Amino acid sequence: MVVMRLARRVRQEALGGDVSFSMLTALATVERRGAVTLGELAAAERVQPPSMTKIVARLEELGLVVREVDPDDRRVARVHATRDGRRLVERSRSRGSAYIAGRLATLAPEERAVVEAALPVLERLLEHDE
Repeated sequence: MVVMRLARRVRQEALGGDVSFSMLTALATVERRGAVTLGELAAAERVQPPSMTKIVARLEELGLVVREVDPDDRRVARVHATRDGRRLVERSRSRGSAYIAGRLATLAPEERAVVEAALPVLERLLEHDE
C-alpha cells in the first residue's frame, strides 16, 4: 500500500493543467517509444483501444501529439509527441523527481541507504511488465 500511496503522491505533484494521469502516461510512452500506432499504445498502457483513441484525441487538441500516416502502410496512423509534448513530459518528470528528492532529504542517512538498497529489488519486480 505504501508504494501505491507514494506513486499517487508523485502523480499529483507531476500533473498540471488540463492533462489527466492517463493522458500523461500515454504521452510519456509515446515520447519514450517514438512513433507508435494507437493499438500499440493501447496495449502498452493496458487500456482498450476506444479509450486510447479518446486520450490521443485530447492530446492532439492540446497540441501534445500529432498523428501521421505511416508511409509504408497508408491504413496505419502513428502518434508522435510534439515539442510541447516532450517538454510537458520532462516538466512532469522533474516535478515528480523534485518531490521525491525533497522527501528523501528529510530522512536520516541510514534511512536513505535502506531506500537506495531496496531500489534494485523494486526494479526486478517490474522487469517483465513493460
